[in-house]
Amino acid sequence: MDKIKESGENYLETILILMEKKGSVRSVDIVEELGYSKSSVSRGVNLLKEKGYIEIDSDGYISFTKDGDQAVKRIYERHRILTDFLISLGVPKSVAEDDACKIEHVISEKTMDIIKGMMSK
Repeated sequence: MDKIKESGENYLETILILMEKKGSVRSVDIVEELGYSKSSVSRGVNLLKEKGYIEIDSDGYISFTKDGDQAVKRIYERHRILTDFLISLGVPKSVAEDDACKIEHVISEKTMDIIKGMMSK
């Protein structure tokens, strides 16, 4: 599997969140959630499909492949841990969530492992 770019990680995370909210997701749901153009979302979703992270059925519904499911769980775990870590430092929840979304894409595995260890205590 190729390394997922930040935009791809954001799409995977958005798909997961929408699945939890709505039960099923199509590209139009991602357009509405993110406010991106249909063409941008279509391009992003097709790249994820080409890379083997998602499948799209004949009705346009998106599901994760095994690789996609593993990737999104890792991405979302990082997001949750970083959000909780920032909140524990006194950062307001809404700011912590926004900052975690930015940090999760650039933080090293080593630093992430240390934070994860701290937060599990």
